[in-house]
Amino acid sequence: MPVSPATGTIAYDIRGKRYLNITSHCNLRCRFCPKFNGRWDVQSYRLKLRGEPGCSQVLEAIGDPAPVEEIVFCGLGEPTRRLHTLLQVSEAMQARGKPVRINTDGLANLYHGLDITPWLKGRVDALSISLNAQDEELYSAHCRPLRQGSYGAMLEFIERAVDQIPEVTVTAIDGLPGVDIEACAEIANRLGARFRRRILDQVG
Repeated sequence: MPVSPATGTIAYDIRGKRYLNITSHCNLRCRFCPKFNGRWDVQSYRLKLRGEPGCSQVLEAIGDPAPVEEIVFCGLGEPTRRLHTLLQVSEAMQARGKPVRINTDGLANLYHGLDITPWLKGRVDALSISLNAQDEELYSAHCRPLRQGSYGAMLEFIERAVDQIPEVTVTAIDGLPGVDIEACAEIANRLGARFRRRILDQVG
């Protein structure tokens, strides 16, 4: 799998999809995240970056995307923090006929200070957004956001995203104490998104 000596693992394959790891930085400090528990490996791929790759490095790491069915921005950081690089790479992959998905914490608008969902339209085919809890108190306990108002900002992002992106899926982790999976599914439905149940400690 492509590895850049300057930065670490940028692209890695799981189940026929090519995942892109473009940052180690995040808007959350989730208690269940491997990196906050001393592990940077996902299915034998070492995802700790020693820098942040630019567009050309990411495209080089991707190589020929023809054999894979989807390009997914997902590492152990929040890919929308690298929005310019993300959009450039997405455009390049779409030009090659590859669908693009972003796995995100849904805090891009809060982080950038504006609504970025219109920029994703036409460049991104799908979003997977981590809801992780049915209320703000539980979300804050499990996800430990860096900024106040993150839970509400994430819900608003979901609502805006469904107007711009063809496929928006909201996820929550079954196994986190206090998390009500059915309540999370109801929130997704209310916001017009799909819902997917994830399992605690199953990463990748």
